[in-house]
Amino acid sequence: MSTKLKLLGVEVGSLGNPFADDAPGTASVVYQDLVAGVYKKLIVSQDGKKLLGAILVGDATEYGTLLPYAKSGDELPIAPDELLFGSRSGGGAMVLPMPDTAQVCSCNNVTKLDIVQAIDASPSCDLDGLKKCTKAGTGCGGCMPIVTDLFQAEMAARGQAVKKSICEHFDYSRQELFDLVRVGGVTNFPDLIKKHGTGYGCEICKPVAASIFATTGTDPIMEHQMLQDTNDRFLANIQRKGLYSVVPRIPGGEITPDKLIVIGQVAKKYNLYTKVTGGQRIDLFGARVDQLPDIWEELIAAGFESGHAYAKSLRTVKSCVGSTWCRYGVGDSVGFAIRVENRYKGLRSPHKLKSAVSGCTRECAEAQSKDFGLIATEKGYNLYICGNGGMKPRHADLLAADIDEDTAIKYIDRFLMYYIRTADKLQRTSVWLDKIQGGIEHVRKVIINDSLGLCAQLEADIQKLIDGYVCEWKDAIENPEKRDKFRHFIGPDKSSRPVEMIEVRGQSYPGPWPIEPVTTKVHLPVLTRSWIKLAKVEDIPEEGGNAISYGGSQLALFNFKSKGTWFLTQNMCPHKREMVISRGLLGDKSGTPKVACPFHKKTFNLETGAGISDDELSIATFAAKVEAGWVYGELPSQAELETMLKKNGCVEDCAVAAE
Repeated sequence: MSTKLKLLGVEVGSLGNPFADDAPGTASVVYQDLVAGVYKKLIVSQDGKKLLGAILVGDATEYGTLLPYAKSGDELPIAPDELLFGSRSGGGAMVLPMPDTAQVCSCNNVTKLDIVQAIDASPSCDLDGLKKCTKAGTGCGGCMPIVTDLFQAEMAARGQAVKKSICEHFDYSRQELFDLVRVGGVTNFPDLIKKHGTGYGCEICKPVAASIFATTGTDPIMEHQMLQDTNDRFLANIQRKGLYSVVPRIPGGEITPDKLIVIGQVAKKYNLYTKVTGGQRIDLFGARVDQLPDIWEELIAAGFESGHAYAKSLRTVKSCVGSTWCRYGVGDSVGFAIRVENRYKGLRSPHKLKSAVSGCTRECAEAQSKDFGLIATEKGYNLYICGNGGMKPRHADLLAADIDEDTAIKYIDRFLMYYIRTADKLQRTSVWLDKIQGGIEHVRKVIINDSLGLCAQLEADIQKLIDGYVCEWKDAIENPEKRDKFRHFIGPDKSSRPVEMIEVRGQSYPGPWPIEPVTTKVHLPVLTRSWIKLAKVEDIPEEGGNAISYGGSQLALFNFKSKGTWFLTQNMCPHKREMVISRGLLGDKSGTPKVACPFHKKTFNLETGAGISDDELSIATFAAKVEAGWVYGELPSQAELETMLKKNGCVEDCAVAAE
């Protein structure tokens, strides 16, 4: 067993067998610093080649590096003492290579060796090809930073050129694209791809572009709606069965009884599952897409704002009660947390941002595990940056000590804008700092000493975004045209079909996903087909789609305007059998039009229905055309189509009987 914890503000770690030194045939390497309060012990085999266990107290920096070797039993690539003290040649701390047995993707049980063997089998493969053949990164997606780093390292070791480009449509990194947009004054995707890209974009570059537009301008995010995945398109996190969650902002975790009552009333009215989040907010699960505007209208009337839980932006600023109530508190952590959250709410960034303010060194708000955190001292606040929990926890680094609130805000302004400008796509602040040349010392020189002469510009840029803030949900519900976009079906009935729910502990949640995807190839025999009028042209969003109810079946109709083509497919994604294909992002793969499912980014050829990211999956496609302002689909009868879809393994999850 192994664990890494923080007890009373002190890091501790244990891995492998921490008592293995009681057995014969073992040896230990021990480091102790009584001044700093640090103790480290590595227990190894007598020959020093295998790590059996370890204890880390006061500093657990090496935990993530050591753990794979303690679990796998693989031989250490360096001497045990170099694990703690660095190279004997004076080269500094060693970066321990990942063992072949280390698990890279837990969703699909992919190891480093699987990745290496896939690259060996196809040395010219790209990252998409690697994902396709190993399945790494095709589940929750949380392993993609590790997969990408491993892929680039292995390709470089083989002498292959490694491009930092976003995707096939832009031969630039995110940082380079950010500068092109900012300097060139580009404000929309068609101009961006015309000037600097190729093709039609995809599910990777479109959200990146939308995020860049949001941090170089102040337009509400729905102005770039069709560049966004379903979360930003509908301002809510998509959950199982195509339902969404609602998360109002609760700055600093402080909420009045009246607002608590409103949340309870809304949850009860719409039968929403409620849960307190790790960021001191209340999450309401189970809303249909068409219910979202009505729910938010009630919440906004009660004084709530969008919590941006759906966005790559500031999520929460967690706080303890601090000096307001706690006998140990030396600072007003709640008041400062609210000030910080209200300042940066809605700020878009390369990845999500989390923050916290603790009222004393006991650290109840866990500020040192956040992207930026503050801990009150007798003289002010200590400011920490670039920590995170998640798949690979990282302790934050101290940027500045004993500073007042205004100075802390100034440094945070500069830090956030510097990160937004220079980070890669979907790169957390912790990974950004680990990869930036010079590390924390470089960042400290830039942020505090203004070594690059950027601070005035960084402050001006972020102040522009702060001044231009609008609540995205307030903007959406007050604009009839935007409000009408929250629908599943076109036509007067916007709502999706009822979802089977399970009652547990007094609340309801969706039934489980099927264990296996539908892998049978969609085969529709030659049937008598006719052109069926489906929708007005203006009913379908440009560069997007909507669902069509056709008897007991659901279809997805897409207006790929930039390509000048319409596409019609089944609406069920065969991966998890969910009716969500119509909410996917459009794009192309080497000129082939495709759609990406909003759940797990499974991509499909819009012309043939063949799976692009996964050969085992496919969807049914149908011809579509436009005449006199109406869109038609060439379809068999409703009964025949429903029968055929069921025969292809789509059963009730794909073709729910019409109400």
